Amino acid sequence: MALKILTVDDSKTIRMVVKKAFKPYDCELIEAENGVEGLAAATRENPDLIILDITMPVMTGIEMLERLKGEGSLKDIPVIMLTAESGKDNVTHIVKMGVKDYIVKPFKGEQLIERVSGVVKLAPKKDGASDEAPVNYFSMNGDIMQLAMPARPDTATITVVSGQVKTEVKNTVDSGKSKFLFDLSKVLEVNMALVKLIISVLNNCQQSNVKLRIAARPKLSNELKAFQETAELPVHPTVEEAVAAF
Repeated sequence: MALKILTVDDSKTIRMVVKKAFKPYDCELIEAENGVEGLAAATRENPDLIILDITMPVMTGIEMLERLKGEGSLKDIPVIMLTAESGKDNVTHIVKMGVKDYIVKPFKGEQLIERVSGVVKLAPKKDGASDEAPVNYFSMNGDIMQLAMPARPDTATITVVSGQVKTEVKNTVDSGKSKFLFDLSKVLEVNMALVKLIISVLNNCQQSNVKLRIAARPKLSNELKAFQETAELPVHPTVEEAVAAF
């Protein structure tokens, strides 16, 4: 079932940024231009998440948040605030009101998705709306659990894979296996989201005493060395060499 996400902002531009950010995901986006409209939409739609601007006419985001927290049926809906002010007092005030997170304007869609992913679980659309069609990137290769990433893993793909890593590592152990191959041989470039995924795989394998081997082309391997988190990580140039290293 699609997530219902309510975005409340008087800026049409910001609402468009939010809408575009969620386009690859299985979400129903509901829009409102001020706190009064937002409160009515929240009551009517009972969304899974509210993305709420602070400065708006008619009713501000702070006023709407206070009303939300005072309504028994609405008080538990997670809220991410949008603010143009990053000062300590402003942030402290927001946090004390019980928001799940906040993001300072201006922001990019990728930043919003990263924050949202920490609050609710996002899933890519099943109609292929994302650049990479959602598939199962995990498979058993003999006695090895293999995670093979596509050439250009987008945010949606990485989010989904990240949510599966712990389960797949556990499945590996439960099936009596202890080998995990992270195949990055098709990946063309490194970004911070991919680095975070690599660290997640590494940590889960270490915690479960599962042997991890990583395969990536020399260019990608060199790019990984530029990140502190992956600078010392052993990387094999081919899948065959990674398998042979177990």
